[in-house]
Amino acid sequence: MRHRKKGNKIGRTSPHRKRTLQALSNALIENKKITTTVAKAKELRPFVEPLITRAKDDTEHSRRQVFRHLQNKEMVSVLFDEVAERVGNRPGGYTRIIQLGQRSGDGAEMALVELVDYNDVKPTGSSSGSSGGTRRGGGKGRRDTSSDEASAEAEEEAVGSTAEEADASDEDDENDDEAEK
Repeated sequence: MRHRKKGNKIGRTSPHRKRTLQALSNALIENKKITTTVAKAKELRPFVEPLITRAKDDTEHSRRQVFRHLQNKEMVSVLFDEVAERVGNRPGGYTRIIQLGQRSGDGAEMALVELVDYNDVKPTGSSSGSSGGTRRGGGKGRRDTSSDEASAEAEEEAVGSTAEEADASDEDDENDDEAEK
């Protein structure tokens, strides 16, 4: 049974794992986005998000609690001054993990970890709020008539060109039959 064995050991002993997550957290707070392996990224999220939540309440006690994990005074001040201001009313989910594919050297799955509120470009495939339509029926109710007319004209042109090509190929076949005789 794997009761109470939450988390990945990422191939390190306990103190090494603690320092790795500490270094990744410091780099994320400093640079606002980092590239690492998927396993480290998945372990980093539950480590750093409670620190960001604690940074919303700027007290001496919360600063000491965060410093206990980060061990870097500059990053603590950046976290409490800059990052906490940007994520002020967000109720959680401060980080985003975007999978990048495999690393060329050893084939390890790579990921980009970024602070959500510092991303200027929205990732592809995501929408802001509701799209206003339904997923059923391929969105038939949301098509505008101009695109329908354009697609209908394109289909007619395609059908017309294939009909002309078919007539031309029939004539070529007739000419080939006459040439053989």
